Amino acid sequence: MPLDANSVTLLKELSESFGPSGFEREPAAIFKKAGEKYADEVSSDKLGSVILRKRGTTESPRVLLAGHMDEVGFVITGVEKDSGYLTFSGLGGWFDQVLLGHRVTVRTRKEDVTGVIASKPPHLLAPEEREKVVKMDSMFIDIGAGSREAAEREFGVRVGDPVAPQSSFTPVRGGTVVMGKAFDDRIGVFVGLEVLRRLKAQKTSHPNTAFVAATVQEEVGLRGAQTVANVVQPDVAIALEVDIAGDVPGIRAQDAPSKIGRGPSILTFDASMIPNQAFKSFVIETAEKERIRHQLSVVTKGGTDAGKFQFSQAGCPSIVIGVPTRHIHSHSAVADLSDIDEAVKLVLALVKRLDGKTVESFTSV
Repeated sequence: MPLDANSVTLLKELSESFGPSGFEREPAAIFKKAGEKYADEVSSDKLGSVILRKRGTTESPRVLLAGHMDEVGFVITGVEKDSGYLTFSGLGGWFDQVLLGHRVTVRTRKEDVTGVIASKPPHLLAPEEREKVVKMDSMFIDIGAGSREAAEREFGVRVGDPVAPQSSFTPVRGGTVVMGKAFDDRIGVFVGLEVLRRLKAQKTSHPNTAFVAATVQEEVGLRGAQTVANVVQPDVAIALEVDIAGDVPGIRAQDAPSKIGRGPSILTFDASMIPNQAFKSFVIETAEKERIRHQLSVVTKGGTDAGKFQFSQAGCPSIVIGVPTRHIHSHSAVADLSDIDEAVKLVLALVKRLDGKTVESFTSV
């Protein structure tokens, strides 16, 4: 087991917590409770992100390590009068085909309610309808209410209530591989916490001040990244993320190079950011020197919080370190615990090396 039982339990707690974009208080509380005993200072921005500060031997450079704690989810848009079925819209990017038949949790003012995403029964579809993909706007959530009055009065449902996938955290393959929801990006949040824990437990000296953050609303526009960067004012930033694992049928290697079980990925570019090249080389060289398994990756059609971090102040050298993960933005993602552990080791090695002279060299001409 690459991570100890207590660490895996924390990852499980983060994964199973309820926290769609804009509704992240539950994972935020877990993050704060788990990290405050290792941090020198705890703060937050006014959007809901949480920041843990760990002093090193110098005040600067200021090193930001951040994962986003929001998950893709839904928001209730209406309640049908005669049936009590709930209409909904997505929070973050969903591929509609992964939704039907899955259970969800609707968080109302009264209680958490279990529902199932459904649509018109296939038995009643006309032949031409069977050939079409069912879109989200033709789906509904069935909570067993029977009427709008029951849904609103008995269950407490209101327009604007948040909805999250319902899925348990499950170890497989002898516990070395795990399945669950919200790996994007509770894995990144976990990596930050584990780095902070090891800095404290190992009494590791680092020539900087490290800020470990859990940001909000990444899935709807990298919003928490902007406010966190305003608060921290980092000199260098690392977005702790998942990466889209390409080891599934039908995927070309050049479209998704990383594979689970082969170490964390170092993102060479994505749709929101081309990393500082000197910083990228430094990360690769550090991984090689420390003999940490790693992969070079690309994401041509997506972005991360690093896309905002890079614009902090006059500009901030930024990069993404990801854990290859299959089936993100679904109820059941798959990741390898050894990749998570190797990501922690790489980030820890970087924190120990990011002194003022090194960081300054990233932007010197």
